[in-house]
Amino acid sequence: MNYQHEFLDTVIDFVRWGGTLFQQAGLSYGQGTDNAFDDARVLVFYALKLPWDLPDAYLTAKLTQSEQVLIADLFRERIETRQPTAYIIGEAWFAGMRFKVTSDTLVPRSPIAELIAQRYEPWVEADEVTRILDLCTGSGCIGIASLQACPNAEVDLVDISPAALAVAQQNIELYGLESVAQTIESDLFSALEGKRYDLIVSNPPYVDAIEMSALPVEFQKEPALGLAAGEDGLDLVRRILAEADNHLNEGGTLIVEVGVSQYYLEQAYPELPFYWFEFEQGGEGVFAIQKSELAVFQSLLDDRKA
Repeated sequence: MNYQHEFLDTVIDFVRWGGTLFQQAGLSYGQGTDNAFDDARVLVFYALKLPWDLPDAYLTAKLTQSEQVLIADLFRERIETRQPTAYIIGEAWFAGMRFKVTSDTLVPRSPIAELIAQRYEPWVEADEVTRILDLCTGSGCIGIASLQACPNAEVDLVDISPAALAVAQQNIELYGLESVAQTIESDLFSALEGKRYDLIVSNPPYVDAIEMSALPVEFQKEPALGLAAGEDGLDLVRRILAEADNHLNEGGTLIVEVGVSQYYLEQAYPELPFYWFEFEQGGEGVFAIQKSELAVFQSLLDDRKA
């Protein structure tokens, strides 16, 4: 790969060059960006400390020699390590907010961001929600961003990984939310005895065995603990469905992302009245179900939990 750049001068020159390099290298996307040129733009704007909504007039600004070298080094790292761009720069955007991320957390990309923008309506009365659980929280992005939608709420950020929770705690502190957000180390609901919530939101591991074996290199850099979920991708979802009723307040709602495992979930639970969201900005496989509906099928859910 040729990283020579002596005939490039401007911001847009380097975005274009980076996109071309990434295409030549056959990189994969889908971890915050969906194409080579947006991926390159993230690295260029990070290196130059530019805002994402930079007016187009600045794209023709010339770079200093040290800035050019820095960007070239970032491009080289992206190509030669195949690390996701978010890991290289240590941050990612979700629901209009910046979050710290590391290789101990998945890169935020859930379509649940669109539900947050809609304040989870009509599934909850956002101003009346006082308790939220973000189960399998990772970086804490879903739970923390949900506080924008539900301004009177407190949130528990729960994960089995201490390393992920350390990142979530940094994001709590980044936004000064220590009084309304806390991290809890727990294997799903195991450490949450007696706790109940108006809204439980979860983006748990849901990648099935076949898909895990075929993941692009960039996705293999993410923690398998946050991805793999058995042969059909439902190992954790089965437990969540069986145990959620005990942790929801009356009128409460469970929202879970299962991605492409939607097919397997519908095959495994044809009786359940899942509501499947449709997203304008891309994404699939997110359902909602209410506490009252879970209660009706509790015996069935318990039987199919294992």
